Amino acid sequence: MKRKMLAAVLCASMVAGMVVVPSVAAQAEESKGLIGVAMPTQDLQRWNQDGANMKAELEAKGYEVDLQYAGNDVATQVSQIQNMIANGDQLLVIASIEGDSLGTVLAEAKEAGIPVISYDRLIMNTDAVSYYATFDNYLVGKTQGQFLVDALDLENADGPFNIEFVTGDPGDNNVNFFFGGAMDVLQPYLDSGKLVCPSGQVTKEEVATANWATETAQSRFENILSSFYADGTNLDAVLASNDSTALGVENALAANYTGEYPIITGQDCDIANMPNIINGKQAMSVFKDTRTLASKVVEMVDAIMAGGEAPVNDTETYDNGTGVIPSYLCEPVAVTVDNYKEMLVDSGYYTEDQLQ
Repeated sequence: MKRKMLAAVLCASMVAGMVVVPSVAAQAEESKGLIGVAMPTQDLQRWNQDGANMKAELEAKGYEVDLQYAGNDVATQVSQIQNMIANGDQLLVIASIEGDSLGTVLAEAKEAGIPVISYDRLIMNTDAVSYYATFDNYLVGKTQGQFLVDALDLENADGPFNIEFVTGDPGDNNVNFFFGGAMDVLQPYLDSGKLVCPSGQVTKEEVATANWATETAQSRFENILSSFYADGTNLDAVLASNDSTALGVENALAANYTGEYPIITGQDCDIANMPNIINGKQAMSVFKDTRTLASKVVEMVDAIMAGGEAPVNDTETYDNGTGVIPSYLCEPVAVTVDNYKEMLVDSGYYTEDQLQ
């Protein structure tokens, strides 16, 4: 009986007198699916690393990857995602340019049954987002704020100390967590007068930086220095939410400031900033190892594509306006001149030559 069944199968597979049997190699090379990865821009180093890490890890798992960068243009990102949907991408990983800009196109993804993982920046006001993967962004801000508290010894020193604030793009939901976490630590010292902001610019709207652009941060800070510090007033600290804005501050200081150099925070450990950290021009940067985040997202993709639920460790914090989005939060680490070799070089994230 078994022989008859085998003969029937072989006969059904005859084409032009030849038996067509898929090879083991061909079966092994078959893609597990097409994954769309939408990144905001290649202008910032960290998004290049995020995209490259994600693509490499997904391909190593057997997926095809459609990686697109949108040049910080919302219309371009919307068009790219529409093309991903039309091209049959089976899951989308999206780092949005503006959190509120993708509702319409993601409604198309939901209608097509395509799951969406919001990557690092939470996509707002759409029920098409299945999961969120990021670092603990509130902890990023708290880490920056606490670093300034410790560096200025605010618990014991009399003060007052002068501080200025620079955060990121107002359309990036992460700003609420970065800036909010830092201000939760620093606000009591502002209220008591131990910290003073001579410019008076302390709200998120006042200190935001469009597109996180170095040039925009530099221009604003040059105005602050000329208006409030040209008389010799000393600047003690700058809360900068990331490295691109911190670099703008540092560029402005180099051209327009002669007082005692301030303590400056940052985030991302960008190559452009590392010489400043090593040489004392930037006190710290919060390191978010994008390899860790990429690996976690690949786990989430694998679970979803297999028909299961993605691993998460937070189901309370991140509400995008339609409800709380199940999230996985990776933990950030403060990097200074004292530990950068251990965190960045020994771990293989950079080589020593890249940081000089």
